[in-house]
Amino acid sequence: MSKFQFKYQLYKHLQANAGAIYAEARKAAEEIGITGDLRNNIGLTGAVSGCHGLLGREVEDAMHDVARKVLPSAVLDEKIRDIVKEYYGDDYDAALINTCEAGLNVAYDVLCMPPTLGRGDPYRGRYIAPYERHMHHQGAYGRPFPPRYKEVNAERGEAAGEYGVQGKRAFNLDTIYVKPVGATYDCHGIKYNPIPSFMHVDAAQTIARFGEVASRHMDTLVGFASLGYDTPGYGYGEKAANGAPALQVGLSELAAQYDVPYIVDNAWGVPFVGADIRKMGADVVIYSMDKASGAPTCGLMIGKEESMVLIRRALGIHGARYGTLSSHGKAAYVGFDPGKEALAGALAAMRILKERPHISLDALEGLYRITLEEFELLPASLKKGWSIFKSSNCLAVELNYVDSWANGEFGLPIFSIEDMYAGSHILQNCMSQMGMIPTIAYDANILVSNGVGNVDEEGRLMEGPTRMAVKAMFKAIEIIARTAGML
Repeated sequence: MSKFQFKYQLYKHLQANAGAIYAEARKAAEEIGITGDLRNNIGLTGAVSGCHGLLGREVEDAMHDVARKVLPSAVLDEKIRDIVKEYYGDDYDAALINTCEAGLNVAYDVLCMPPTLGRGDPYRGRYIAPYERHMHHQGAYGRPFPPRYKEVNAERGEAAGEYGVQGKRAFNLDTIYVKPVGATYDCHGIKYNPIPSFMHVDAAQTIARFGEVASRHMDTLVGFASLGYDTPGYGYGEKAANGAPALQVGLSELAAQYDVPYIVDNAWGVPFVGADIRKMGADVVIYSMDKASGAPTCGLMIGKEESMVLIRRALGIHGARYGTLSSHGKAAYVGFDPGKEALAGALAAMRILKERPHISLDALEGLYRITLEEFELLPASLKKGWSIFKSSNCLAVELNYVDSWANGEFGLPIFSIEDMYAGSHILQNCMSQMGMIPTIAYDANILVSNGVGNVDEEGRLMEGPTRMAVKAMFKAIEIIARTAGML
């Protein structure tokens, strides 16, 4: 029985005791052994934008090798096309871009934004997306519809002051938010806000709901969009017959029915090893290659040739006007040029993933094993309601504890994404206080992956620092739970 009558009282109590929590966390970190050179040099992921994972020796050498060579970027563009076509087939194409977010920008502008040329008044277009996590990325390129969702991104990465002059929204484009069937949006956090929870999404009923919404908006419908992840905590636990998430397959079928593109934001995913665009049926999948793929900062766009011709033209890499098969020059989005060194580094990382996937998969297996072992050391009363999954798409381990709140009981404290941006996310702050690079841990969904101080130059898992970081994470959860009156 909780000593609090209402949820907000729990979070008020945690806020009042945050200083004591952090002090206990720092002491626990010393006892675990996170001291000296280890502090701020190990972490629970190399996939957060604020602190990228360390490059492997092979990738670093590839970048160094081209830095002092006279080598046209178009040569490397073609090599990236080749390796993608070798794996996915000649019906698919690719383009490297400077970030995943830039890839989203280009995809929406090129494939979904209504035309600006021609006489008469411009029309508006609407793309449909699940009301899911990270909506300030894949769901923020249009004005939210219906209006009840217009403030969903207000305190995340989309605050008005961070938009610059015009913001990143495409011209005359709207985003229709649709709640998946089985998702819940209960309020939690010190920055008290609705928490999207997708552990119990029903894919078939959700696709039916999307179909109904699409039919109502068919006169303005220009596309569908979603994340490309493969875990239940993101709503993609149910699989279709081909092994791809059923929700993604269903969205691709709706997109084909209405003859509009399906754009997938797979920022944390990896090509070749992870989600397969052929199985999910997407028109374009966009990766953040510096997150889980081991590449330098850049994004990768893989898609059906019909869509990729338009995207490659916009990037200036689909041939010159006087007639060539490839180029690397000025076009509408020349500002998103990744540069020669990024091209070489990404190509090296892609070759490792395609030709030696066991390197990353073996490291993932080790991380999964250690996570399960350390979880078992939690006090028995704190292990209720957890679900732990291994993601080959994200090369990560997903830990979800939203079901600790089942049946109306108070569970482990949940912090919102608004907490992360406001600096009031006590769990992530605990990790930082312990001398670790924290991972994404909001909405009761924690993704743990390799990359910061726990793999060697060849990508092999190092047992000691990996176990230390995972142990510290669970210790932080235990400290917070004790303060919340759960122990």
